[in-house]
This record gives sequence, structure tokens and C-alpha cells, in this order.
Amino acid sequence: MPSTGKADPSPAPGQPLSQVVKSPIHFGTAGWRGLIARDFTFENVRLAAQGLALHLKGELRRKTSPLHGRKPLIIIGHDTRFLGREFALATAEILTQNGLEPLLCNRDAPTPVLAFSIRRLKTIGGVNITASHNPFGYSGFKYSMPNGAGAPREVTGKIEAHVEKLLAKKWRPKSAVVGTFQCRTFDPRPAYLKRIRQLVDLPAIGRAKLKIAVELMHGTGRGYLDTLLEEAGAQVIRLRDTLNPLFGGGSPEPSPEGMREVTALVRAGKAQLGLGLDGDADRFGIVDRDGTWLTPNQVLALALYHLRKNRGIRGAVVRTVPTSHQVDAVAELLGVKVYETPVGFKHIGALMESEPIIVGGEESGGLSIRGHIPEKDGVLACLLMAELVAMEGKPLGRILRDLEKQTGEFHTERINIAVPPDEKAAILKKLGGGFDKIGRFAVQQFITTDGFKFLLPEGEWVAFRASGTEPVIRCYLEAKSPAHLKQLKSACRKILAGK
Repeated sequence: MPSTGKADPSPAPGQPLSQVVKSPIHFGTAGWRGLIARDFTFENVRLAAQGLALHLKGELRRKTSPLHGRKPLIIIGHDTRFLGREFALATAEILTQNGLEPLLCNRDAPTPVLAFSIRRLKTIGGVNITASHNPFGYSGFKYSMPNGAGAPREVTGKIEAHVEKLLAKKWRPKSAVVGTFQCRTFDPRPAYLKRIRQLVDLPAIGRAKLKIAVELMHGTGRGYLDTLLEEAGAQVIRLRDTLNPLFGGGSPEPSPEGMREVTALVRAGKAQLGLGLDGDADRFGIVDRDGTWLTPNQVLALALYHLRKNRGIRGAVVRTVPTSHQVDAVAELLGVKVYETPVGFKHIGALMESEPIIVGGEESGGLSIRGHIPEKDGVLACLLMAELVAMEGKPLGRILRDLEKQTGEFHTERINIAVPPDEKAAILKKLGGGFDKIGRFAVQQFITTDGFKFLLPEGEWVAFRASGTEPVIRCYLEAKSPAHLKQLKSACRKILAGK
């Protein structure tokens, strides 16, 4: 129960609470994340849960809200990190105290499975205790909307405002001893697997008799991707398929580094395809038959090609600002409209809910398709690549090269450039003024949808986005040749160095 005591010191009239009490709860593009035991503590998790509860209760009461009159059922899940279930139970306990009805997943569960369950059970949303692909020392608190999409800023901002008020009132939870609170549970797996069977042609994968190495990263994807592939009839080699909160000592990210073992297996001829998932199975990693790691940009372009050509799905494609224009080139080839959104899958998801979208995705490794969820699904992405290989009878790299004969090549890269904290604002102001040239390349169009994007001749471009958590500016580049890419990198570094 909230304390009746007054905050000390009290805010002056008109003074924002944030200037009086520093809140530890800050939501980014994919929820609030922090280091376990330092920022991500039981006290702060309960605080975030209470802020969410106040927001949801307000929406349930408000007659104009889509949640008005709904049953206050909310799904709770967690990944495989330290204390994940305990943090989930602490969240459920606070929500219960507020008259809401939490429903806890029976084991660690992928983010896309939670999103699907929210939609299937028609709940008022869900909370996932996950830090996705972050290192093992982190955890996170992610609220998903009643449609399964990540919460937009206008919602998370309201939760943060409630938290600030709670801090000003010196609110303290009335809670049980950690681990003693009981919560109703359910198994989300059968219904999700049934849906994936409807979205993917598993028999086609089986007929191809593929040998597939599956990197599970000690994460939540265990028993999902590997099980479906085996069910299809593929020969599956599992890697890191046990529960391990340390993820083997690294980050649960299906990057070239994270999928080295898969790459070695494929290059040795022991598998024809490598598939990987991150810690909460919303991101994917793909290794081709020759051991080449395919970028998420390339996978998105291949998914669009496959879904339109082989599956006959109609609609548009949506990508984020820093995602490769290779997607646009494939879309033009197929007569498909392209939408561009700010970074964050919640923006893609919002468009997928309002427009007929074949596939939506981003360069950081997430996609979803029409008829599924407005949230990243790494399990589905991996299966679609296996389906494409099976249907065309060719490796992904060969399919990509055949496409590039019609669209031209695309060379992409992302670099993080450290900038002094006291110079960051001045650099961003400089970028915001625009340029006539990037190095020797003339600027044809300046886009400020998200950060600063400069379109150059021949379909080349660069984009700059400031990190919200560290003194770094991210630079995204795309060129038609390695030589041009090198020149653009040099030019961008000079710009950020003030030269």
C-alpha cells in the first residue's frame, strides 16, 4: 500500500517531480533494462510493476479507453537469466495487490510466444522479464500492449510518471518473502506451435531432408525452433540447448561471433544451414551452406522475396530508417510498396496492425509477417529461411546472388563512434543542419524521421543516430561497392571529429 507520509523535500509549486526524486526506471526502445543487483533490483522491479498497475487501472476505468470494462488479465513471462522467475513473481505479486489478474508462463518463454499469447487470450497486455540479447549481468522489464506489440513512448512515459509520483510519496510495497508468492500458471507452447505450423510449410522442409545446426544460446528458444524442425523431418544438431543463466560466459546474441560453432559445423559439411536465436528468441542469426553469416538486412530482403514469389502473399514491406535499401530494390522488382519507420520494432508493429504488410523488419535482427504478431519472432524468421532453401533447392547465398544480378550489390556497415559527452550536443546540432556533401558524395535528400539520414547518388546513403545510454553516435552506411563504403566511413569519421 502507498505510504501516507509526505515526500521530503516537497517540490516547489510547478517544479517537476523528476527534479526532486531521481527515478531508476527509464524505458528505452525495448523496455527498462539494468544491471542485476545494481539497478535491476526487487525494489525497483516492484516500483515499475506498481507504476504499470496504476496506468492499467486508470485505463480500465477510463470510458474512452480500449481497455475499459476488460477483464484485468495480464500475462507474465521471463527469460533464462538469474532470478528471472523470482522477478516475474514479484511483478505478479504487485499486480495482484492492485486487483489485476496475472497469468504466469510455466517456464522461461520467448518474447514472440508472450506476444502471441497476449493476442490469443485477449489480455490487457503482458510483462516480460528479459534483457533479450544483452550480456548475462542484465535483466529487463518489458510491457507489451494488448495487441502484443511493444509499448509506445506515450504509454511508457505514463508509467515513468507514475513511478516518479510513487517515489515522491516514498511508496513502499507490501510484499511477501521472495519466492513465496504463488501465481496461476499456463503453458503457452502448444498454441504457439500450432500457429507456426499454419504459417510455415513444415512438410516442405521435411521433403528437402536438410541437416540444420541450431544455436539456442542457452535461451528461451529451447523446445521451439529445434522441436519444429525435427517434427518437420530435418536432421537437427543442437548447440547450447541447456539452461544456463550465464549463457556460456558471453552475450546471447546470434552474431558472427556468437555463431562461430555453427559456422564451423557448416563449413565442415556437417550441416547445410545454420540457424540461431538470441536469449529471448526474438532475434535470429542465419549461416549459409558455405559458412557465410547472412546479415539481418539480407535475410529481410530474402524473406520479402520468398513470401511474395513463393508464397504469393500480397501487401507492402516496412523497414526502419537504418535498414538496407536492398529491401527497397527487391520490393521494386516485385512491385511492392515500401514504408520506412523510426528504429524500434514497436513502430513496425504499429504499421503492421494498420496496413497489409507482407513482412516487416530491421537491421538489428528482427522480423514478423502478415497474419502473425506485431513483434519480432526469431523462431519464425529461422523457419522461413529453411522453408526458402527447401522450396528453391538452392543455398541462400546463391538465391541472394541471383537477386543481386537484377538489383545490384549492397554493402552495409554500422560503426559506433565515441564522442566526448560535452561535445555530443554540438555534433548533433551540426548534423541537424544538414550537408551538401558527405565526403565527395553529393547529398540528394536529407531525412530526419529518426536521427539524420543522407541519401546519396546511386542509392547509397549514410545515417547518424545518437545512443541514449552512452557517449556514442551510431553511423549506418550503405554503398554499392567496398571502395565506396570505405570512402564513406572515412568521411563520416571526419564529420564526427569536427573536420
